[in-house]
Amino acid sequence: MLDLLLNYKGTKIKKYILAFICTGNSCRSQMAEGFTRFYYNNLFEVYSAGTDPAEKVNPDAITAMQEKGIDIRNQYPKSLDEIPVKLDILITMGCGVSCPFIPSFYREDWGLEDPVGGSLEKFREVRDLIEQKILELVTKLKKVNNVDELKK
Repeated sequence: MLDLLLNYKGTKIKKYILAFICTGNSCRSQMAEGFTRFYYNNLFEVYSAGTDPAEKVNPDAITAMQEKGIDIRNQYPKSLDEIPVKLDILITMGCGVSCPFIPSFYREDWGLEDPVGGSLEKFREVRDLIEQKILELVTKLKKVNNVDELKK
């Protein structure tokens, strides 16, 4: 539906290339990738990666997403060199680390607390914040003609 809103003039747009970056790529960025694939696969070519990838996706992140009906069990932590070298949109999750330069037209830092080591309830809180942030990003995109206008 969103792609129709963006294409109301009859012009076809490509999918936005979007990446979520954090440190371990085991929780926040994996949940964000899962939500984006589930809700907006028609709008985004989505990736997630970490500056220091973990060995596996955190089981509590998987559980929290399953509660929303989204299965991220087949996702896996990736390094930055496993995603495209140029992005339309780059979202950092608030890792408190300096991300290497990754070319993108638009960038946001969401400043989300890392739930690793916390309770399942903490994972749920972060999950719900991520879902809201993704909805806000899509709302911004609906108001502009291209990703460059997000910077204004």
